[in-house]
Amino acid sequence: MKTMDEKYELAKWLAGEMTEQELTAFQNEPGYATYTKIKEYSSQLNAPDFDADLLYQKTITHQKKQTKVLPLYQSKWMKVAAIFLVFLGLTFAIRTTISSTEIASNGSKTHFLLPDNSQIVLNSGSEINYKKWNWDNNRKLELKGEAYFKVAHGKKFEVNTPLGTVSVLGTQFNVKVRKNRFDVICYQGRVKVVHNNTTVIITKGNSVTFNANSFEKGTVNSTKPEWTCNQMSFKKENIQNILDEIKRVYNCEIVLNSSKNNQLFSGTLPSDDLKTALEIVSATYHLKISKFDTKKIVLEDF
Repeated sequence: MKTMDEKYELAKWLAGEMTEQELTAFQNEPGYATYTKIKEYSSQLNAPDFDADLLYQKTITHQKKQTKVLPLYQSKWMKVAAIFLVFLGLTFAIRTTISSTEIASNGSKTHFLLPDNSQIVLNSGSEINYKKWNWDNNRKLELKGEAYFKVAHGKKFEVNTPLGTVSVLGTQFNVKVRKNRFDVICYQGRVKVVHNNTTVIITKGNSVTFNANSFEKGTVNSTKPEWTCNQMSFKKENIQNILDEIKRVYNCEIVLNSSKNNQLFSGTLPSDDLKTALEIVSATYHLKISKFDTKKIVLEDF
């Protein structure tokens, strides 16, 4: 084994720091020839370039991959926090996707308020869907049937129906969708009605009716829909549509045994007196009531 002095002299020689006298003495040592061969071979070896930045990144990555042992209480609370976050995510998803539904079944009416305190009355056989969550940024309703709207002052929203869209701002209006007919009446303010490629703006006391590929403007003298006052109002309706409305309002079955009634009817019928309503229809279309009870009525020609 080399002594400290020998190691020191070898280091000086390899570094080229010996004086001439020290070098002469070192060359006369027995192991000098061996040292010379080692130095020659080692000089032919190429060491890879040293990249300090790369070494640092590898060290940091290695440290991150090392498993950390957490105390039991920390692990427990992390699980609780994870479950809570999942719960919040599910709650948000449910609130933003699920709609609120209001239904007025046949023979009834439904009153309700929107989140902005706008008032809606649903007529018999009608339905409205909307999302309460984030209402201020998603003011849209889906309507099937007929509804009367009293929009809160300064508020606005859209009413979408299978036949068209009504856009409103702080107004009162009625929307009715039955089969292929689309009726909108404005009682206060103004509304924009879009049906297919046609856009119409109506103001207080005006109405618009879309039927198939045509539309007709009109005027009204009332301050709110007749059906909210126990009256059914019709304008140029055929007998089958009239009877369909009576069936919705009274929740009954009506059989019409006649095929020669093409007359159109304009007027009102009571929605709180079935017998009187049927007598008016019968007199208009020259029919007789051959069977009458609260669930099934039969009308036929004289």
